[in-house]
Amino acid sequence: MKKIITITALLVLGLSFTLFSAGDSEKNEIEKVVKDCYFNGAFNGLDYRAMEKGFHGDFAIFSANGNELSRYEIADWVAGVKKRSNDPGYDKSEAQMDCRIASIDITGGAAAVKVEMSKNGKMIYTDYLSLLKFDEGWKIAAKVYHHHK
Repeated sequence: MKKIITITALLVLGLSFTLFSAGDSEKNEIEKVVKDCYFNGAFNGLDYRAMEKGFHGDFAIFSANGNELSRYEIADWVAGVKKRSNDPGYDKSEAQMDCRIASIDITGGAAAVKVEMSKNGKMIYTDYLSLLKFDEGWKIAAKVYHHHK
């Protein structure tokens, strides 16, 4: 009887480590996409190629405009980043932000990431990124945000 209990306990413990590792792996992948493609791509590095890699082609930023829902397409955002990054007169320090992942919530192939962005110690944006897992990996699918004034 002791042997059965011991074996059962080891199996449960092993399964727990496997599930924890899988969750850690997904979290690490999501963190990498957010840091490489969002923080570096859209802001600090103005790397539009990283944006193209980490954002889904149908991504949009959604915001409230009175009673209307505004939508800003990824193609427009990438074009703006590309234009700024190629403009020799643009001061890239303008885009620099202190970026922090405040939380990551994952359920299967869907994730929500809360991001806080500040500049010179002042909170500028709180962003909520929605990510989905596709065959080629995690992609940022949508964003809503709050602009701190």
